[in-house]
Amino acid sequence: MARLIDIDAVLRDWPYEPGVVSARLVVTDTGREVLQMRIEMGLLQMEVNGRPDGTMPGGAETYLDYLISETFQEGEAFQLTEEHCAEVDREFLQFYHRRICWLALREFNLAIWDADHTLALIHFIEKHSPDAEWVESHTRQRPFVLFHRTQAATLAALEEAGFEEAIEELNRGIAKLKRVLPKHEEEEAAEANQMILQLGDLKNWIREHFGVDRTLSERLSDAVANEQYELAAKLRDEIARRRAFKE
Repeated sequence: MARLIDIDAVLRDWPYEPGVVSARLVVTDTGREVLQMRIEMGLLQMEVNGRPDGTMPGGAETYLDYLISETFQEGEAFQLTEEHCAEVDREFLQFYHRRICWLALREFNLAIWDADHTLALIHFIEKHSPDAEWVESHTRQRPFVLFHRTQAATLAALEEAGFEEAIEELNRGIAKLKRVLPKHEEEEAAEANQMILQLGDLKNWIREHFGVDRTLSERLSDAVANEQYELAAKLRDEIARRRAFKE
C-alpha cells in the first residue's frame, strides 16, 4: 500500500489570505518545477508548461489543440457536444487559475500566453457550439481576460522595452477592450468600464512616474485628427525607423 503524505505542515507554514492570490514556484523531488496556489481549503498544484493539469487530451498539448485537430477531420461543420463543453469548461478554469498565479508572481509573458490561449478557446466555441446560452457564458468573460492580458503585456513591456512601449500596449489593450464591451448587459458593461478606468489609472501612473509625454503613436493620432499631415508624415517615418531598428 502506498504511503500517504500529510500536508498539514505545508498548509500551516503557508496560511491562506482571503482576497489575495498566493502563488509560488516549487521544485519537486524529481526536479520538476510546478506552480502552487494557496486556496482556502488547501492548495492547487499546476504544471508550468502545456495544460495546467499536465494531461494531454487525445495526445494534444491542450484540449483546444485537440478540438482544432478534430475540425481538420470533420471540417468547419464540426460542433461541440455536451462532453466537449464539459472539457472546455475544465480547461477554461485551469488556465484562469494559472493566469492569475503568473500575474501574482510577475511572470507577465507567461500570463500573456495563458490569456491568449483562453481568448482562442472563446473564439473557437463561438464558431462551433450550437448552445447560444453556454457560448454567452464564456464570451462575457472576454473583457476580463483582455484586462488581464493588457495588464501583463503593459508590465512586461515596461520591464523589457521601456515606458513608451508600455503605454502603447495599454492603448492597444484599451482599444480592444472597448470593442468587446457588452452591448446590453448594464452590470457587465459597468464592470468592463471599471476595467478601462483601472487601465487608465495605470497609464497615468506610468506617465507620472517616468515623466512620459505623448508617445509617437499618440502624437500621430493627434496630428491626423488636427489635419497636420506634414507632421503626421514625419511621425510615421520616425515610427517606421524605430521599428526597423528594433528588428
